[in-house]
Amino acid sequence: MSTATPHRTVSAPATTPITATTARPTVDWRIRFAVLSLIWGFSFLLIKVGTDGYAPFQVTFGRLFFGTAVLAVAMLVKRDRLPRGARTWMHLAVAALLLNAAPFSLFAYSEQTIPSTLAGICNATSPLWGMALSMVALSEDRPTRRRVAGLGVGFLGVLTVLGVWQGFSGLDYRGTAMALLASLCYPVGWIYLRRTLAHTGSSNLAITGSQLFVATLELALITPLFTTLPTSFPVVPLLAVVALGALGTGVALLLQYGLVAEVGPTTAQMVTYFIPVIATAAGVAVLGESLSWNTPVGALIVLAGAALTQTRPRKRAAPQS
Repeated sequence: MSTATPHRTVSAPATTPITATTARPTVDWRIRFAVLSLIWGFSFLLIKVGTDGYAPFQVTFGRLFFGTAVLAVAMLVKRDRLPRGARTWMHLAVAALLLNAAPFSLFAYSEQTIPSTLAGICNATSPLWGMALSMVALSEDRPTRRRVAGLGVGFLGVLTVLGVWQGFSGLDYRGTAMALLASLCYPVGWIYLRRTLAHTGSSNLAITGSQLFVATLELALITPLFTTLPTSFPVVPLLAVVALGALGTGVALLLQYGLVAEVGPTTAQMVTYFIPVIATAAGVAVLGESLSWNTPVGALIVLAGAALTQTRPRKRAAPQS
């Protein structure tokens, strides 16, 4: 799942840049921050449970459908208008593929063969991918020694999680590669979003809701080509898909809007560093997934590297005249 801000790329479900609001929420931001961390942390568990009863594309379609429904209700309440212009909708289709349809599907497929704990940790590599890509694609993101060091530290963390000294013994290469590719999709999509949809004149809610709607249409076209209608509808996996969409996508994005508007993107993005911790705890405690020492240690190294890539040099004070 991926959060991101207009000037940084971090991991969690992607949204558009946030603008400030004047209304003051009644619930303290720390509580909403904790709720958001839990929702996104448990999303990987919900994906695993959902794929126990339904095909990965079906899980992704359900997730997008229920997430879109939540944002559609929010747009109706706020009387928000849909974006206009064929060109804008073409860009939305690409953004929907990169930020929603592709990574959500890749995570669903990956969790057929890898634990949800590993998927959650792979998701935490998104800031590392983002840093590497932004140095090439975004002129305002200049490499510094600290940020380059963060990439190196993060890479060592990934190798630790994968157990390179054991020859990747017992590792499902395909599932792990899918999870890492999913985390790469987020920064690629964000760079595209910043270049094409940053100044459409539409609200952030309208852009994000429209993006999820287009992603739902994309999955509606793709899913029948690779799956058949289920012969039964297991209740627990179905509830997991509903929760994944309504909470993990719809409600989570609305929570993120409020947090960024109230406390700013720097504080709000810290939710990224709690996601793999919660995903690991949920996978072990609820699903009974095994956990070797190198997984949490490697995850901490990855997060340390990701934190370094997000640091920026301090601005020097203007000289006194």
